[in-house]
Amino acid sequence: MIDFESLLFNIDINSERIPRCGSLLVAEPFLREQYFHHAVICLVDYEPRGSAMGVVLNNLTSYTLQDLVSSVKVKTPIPIYCGGPMSCDRLYFVHTLGDVVPDARKITDTLSIGGDFDVLLSIINDGYDTEGSVRFFIGYSGWSPGQLDEELLKKVWAVTDIRDSHSLLKGAEDSYWHRVVRSMGPEFRGWLYHPRNPHSN
Repeated sequence: MIDFESLLFNIDINSERIPRCGSLLVAEPFLREQYFHHAVICLVDYEPRGSAMGVVLNNLTSYTLQDLVSSVKVKTPIPIYCGGPMSCDRLYFVHTLGDVVPDARKITDTLSIGGDFDVLLSIINDGYDTEGSVRFFIGYSGWSPGQLDEELLKKVWAVTDIRDSHSLLKGAEDSYWHRVVRSMGPEFRGWLYHPRNPHSN
């Protein structure tokens, strides 16, 4: 017999998985905070018991890059994501272009953040398709020293690895969170039954 209560309400996350730069933080399904409900965050900086920084990968805004940067010439809208509640007046970008964008900082072997924006803009205006290779963010998510470690102890986040860098910068919103949760194994399958809007039950 299936124990539905255990399936639906178990968030006993394996706390032995240690986050690192490039890890994904996956919000547990009961987290209703505005910026982080059903969020998947890529850590771009992390020090144990120190500070941490990341960007929410799947929180789509109504803005496009064309809205924010007048020198973008391509007509196809390039979406902007909300990376978090901090420094919302700044634009960040994560990409898989590596050294093609000078001064980019590596997050993993296949993923980088930032770099020479003028070079990236030239690449975009030359018609390069950014889908799956570049994602733009307003703001970022930050934690003061020890804060993220405390949240992990409270099981606010599950920590997982990037399993497919080709799909990391594709998709958005709930379907993105569900895709990542499905990749985390059967112990997390109960998470998939919780709707974003609890009143839709």
